[in-house]
Amino acid sequence: MRNGHNKFKGTGVAIITPFKKSGAIDFESFEKILNHVILGGVGFIVVLGTTGEASTISKQEKKALIEFAVRIINKRIPLVVGIGGNNTSEVVLAIHGTQFQGIDGILSVCPYYSKPQQEGIYQHFKTIAEAAPVPVILYTVPGRTSSNISAATTLRLANDCNNIIGIKEASGNFEQIYQVLKHRPKDFLVLSGDDAITLPLIAAGADGVISVTANAYPVEFSEMVRLALAGNFKSARKIHFRLIEFTNALFLDGSPAGIKAALEKKKFCGNFLRLPLVPVNKEVSNQIEKLMEPLEK
Repeated sequence: MRNGHNKFKGTGVAIITPFKKSGAIDFESFEKILNHVILGGVGFIVVLGTTGEASTISKQEKKALIEFAVRIINKRIPLVVGIGGNNTSEVVLAIHGTQFQGIDGILSVCPYYSKPQQEGIYQHFKTIAEAAPVPVILYTVPGRTSSNISAATTLRLANDCNNIIGIKEASGNFEQIYQVLKHRPKDFLVLSGDDAITLPLIAAGADGVISVTANAYPVEFSEMVRLALAGNFKSARKIHFRLIEFTNALFLDGSPAGIKAALEKKKFCGNFLRLPLVPVNKEVSNQIEKLMEPLEK
């Protein structure tokens, strides 16, 4: 049995990193958002993921963010930290340099840019699993990385590495995801990496989601996932269709630009990103605001 895999069923939220206009991290807003999603019923939080703009955050800032998140969350729900990259030895060094007290897991993205072979991807994650003192969740998102963890490689890692407890699947490839769901060990988690297809993936047997939408609407998104996991798809569908247009609009002009626009409108933080990311264009901003109106009632 894999240790801790039950902690990560249901709704995880890929939390944003709020910035001030100066570019500094806005810890006051970060605290508000952390408490907002916890009180909204999410199952766990992921910091320093794609939505957290981890690629633009320095090592010193990452340390400060992790320490702050650990203190504010205070073990109310599990915390996952994004630690990944395309240089295996650097990822291992980052793991060794992290204080894991208060951290329940690692989310590690498929190596990007260098386009490794599947054997390289396997060896990369096997090395990370051996170095990690907490459970590891794989993350495949070929639309961002130009590399993909194939179903065969995912299953090989699931069977060979007890410390790899699941995968965040954002390939959008249903055939690939179905192969993992069909052949995985019974205690290996499959989490949706795309909010819009979370409901059908749970219907096929997935265990939950790591969500962007839940930054803004944790109550609604968490309830949809809970209902779906309980087999109440009729009620889950109602929430899914209530949220789906808003969810899709979040990704029209880049993410996390969309969710930051929404959170600004909800007065949780300023709409500031770090280059090369910029806020969504005015048309998309207006569309997001319009789609939020019925959700705020």
